[in-house]
Amino acid sequence: MKVLLLEDNSQCADFIVQGLQQAGFQVILSADGVDGLFKARTETYDVAVIDIMLPKLDGLSVIEEVRRAKIKTPIIVLSARDSVESKVKGLEIGADDYLSKPFSFSELLARIYALLRRVGGENEASVLCLEDLELDLFGHRVTRAGQKLDLTALEFKLLEYLLRNKGRVVTKTTILEHVWEYGFDPQTNVVEAQVCRLREKLDKNFARKLLKTVRGFGYVLE
Repeated sequence: MKVLLLEDNSQCADFIVQGLQQAGFQVILSADGVDGLFKARTETYDVAVIDIMLPKLDGLSVIEEVRRAKIKTPIIVLSARDSVESKVKGLEIGADDYLSKPFSFSELLARIYALLRRVGGENEASVLCLEDLELDLFGHRVTRAGQKLDLTALEFKLLEYLLRNKGRVVTKTTILEHVWEYGFDPQTNVVEAQVCRLREKLDKNFARKLLKTVRGFGYVLE
């Protein structure tokens, strides 16, 4: 799942990014309102987390412009302003939730999960499936034919990406961009090694093999 985070405080941003990535989210960070609005308009996100006090364009103005553009991305406001008036204003202009600073990361994460369930439908938003394979995004649980598979955080994220693209061949480069989220030497074998470990857990004990290599192109889950 992809999160847009608008936060100009580097310490707070790093705290949120690290926590969300550990929870399996892909995070796109912006430190000012103008850049954040551009990102909101040009890409699709599962949820946006927006601070109010942003340089160049404040968070409330970003939300107003996003809703004016008919973008329905669920939005959680983060703000040091905790008055009733500020909360009402944020919700009136189109935010779906409002969390006052300081906050605990566990509460932010719980609110994101609750919002995703409310907006998308719990089963649709939280479970990715292919035949007898199920990946529960919220419970961080993977099963095949009812058997629990013990995956590392990176294996879980790789499988999520493959499931979101099931039936489509994905290249090594796109996997690097979406799973690792930062640049690697294209000649590195990190993807091959990770796919090999995932395949071992995913297919070894089952007659039907789901994760396939398409030589010269990439990988496909089907």
